[in-house]
Amino acid sequence: MTPGELLALIQSILEDDKAEDLVTIDLIDKTSIADHMIIATGSSSRKVASMAEHIVERLKADGQGRALAEGKQQGDWVLVDAGDVIVHLFRPEVRAFYNIEQMWGVENPALKEQATRLY
Repeated sequence: MTPGELLALIQSILEDDKAEDLVTIDLIDKTSIADHMIIATGSSSRKVASMAEHIVERLKADGQGRALAEGKQQGDWVLVDAGDVIVHLFRPEVRAFYNIEQMWGVENPALKEQATRLY
């Protein structure tokens, strides 16, 4: 599976799971750790963990069994490493606090508004 196909598959899984505020960052010329990064929000810890599990299960079913998820037990911030695509799944408050999009030079006005309300 090409990095682009993997990205499209993960985006589709997240859309089916009703992930909120989905942001995709192209990392090709920024770092060698992956080609793409996806950042998304789930409404609760349980939702975040469930979305991560769905990604891992679907990738394994499609022969991409190397995907690993860290942080599922807490469900505040789950990292799914799918090789060419890295996925960060957050609860809303945690995403607003860390604002990792800004670290990669991506503006997210909805996240700024939420952070203003929370902090």
